[in-house]
Amino acid sequence: MKAHGTPFLAPPDGYDDPAVARVVVVPFGYEGNVSYGLGTADGPQAVLEASQQVEFYDDWIDAEPYRIGIATLATPPIPGDAPAMIDLLADITDQLLAQGRFPVVVGGDHSISSGFARSVAKHHPRFGVIQLDAHADLRDRYEDNPLSHASVMARIRELTPHTLQIGIRSMAVEEAQQVKQENLAMCTMRQWRRGAFDLQAALDALPEKLFITVDVDAFDWSVIASTGTPEPGGLLWDETLELLQAVFAAKDVVGCDVVELSHRPTDPNSPFAVAKLIYKMIGFKFADRLTTGA
Repeated sequence: MKAHGTPFLAPPDGYDDPAVARVVVVPFGYEGNVSYGLGTADGPQAVLEASQQVEFYDDWIDAEPYRIGIATLATPPIPGDAPAMIDLLADITDQLLAQGRFPVVVGGDHSISSGFARSVAKHHPRFGVIQLDAHADLRDRYEDNPLSHASVMARIRELTPHTLQIGIRSMAVEEAQQVKQENLAMCTMRQWRRGAFDLQAALDALPEKLFITVDVDAFDWSVIASTGTPEPGGLLWDETLELLQAVFAAKDVVGCDVVELSHRPTDPNSPFAVAKLIYKMIGFKFADRLTTGA
């Protein structure tokens, strides 16, 4: 593995060694399948740069997650061809999973997630996916493109039927009909706000192995404003962390990605929030090992 010129977090010497790090951050700024705003190609670099300002200590777990070892790969040459792009990310994450690493992919538009999910399916034939997102992304194709970011969950559900979608507040009527007809596990933002969703029951129904995909438009604009397909009324910071902490405590999360950040020079807050979110998830993943000194 080749280290990146801008490492995530910039941990002290020895804690970013690709040969031993348990966590590997993969910047993957593909944006060939977007349908509205641009900027996701530059999102990963903005996150890496913002991460330099994140404190090492995390008060949620009373530890310094970097001590688990966090390496950052060099950004690979990403093909413009969507199937080749998905193959490339599947190969990268396949190698990391085979090495027992915890891959964290930073996108890039949401279409990249199907590549990561493919490698998870190779290593864990029975796995679930939790999607935090404003959009259902269940269209079989969008604008005649089956690999559109608006179709990523349709592609992922070809790999596993075990999905849980949270924060949804924008769907086509066909997607809403599919959710009802197939009884898909979905918590809309309105259900979340009204306390009308049993998260624990939904988690209990999922397999032990999980992949988490976070589209940053799941968040309220007060948390993350820069994204290509914004929707009002999203998740707030603390409630999202409580949700993620519960997921990591309940299941064996084998990898995650954070996608759809659109880099805008006038908004330094959004990439910082993404960087901190990634660091929080790393902390939640390894909280037990960190607090016990492992």
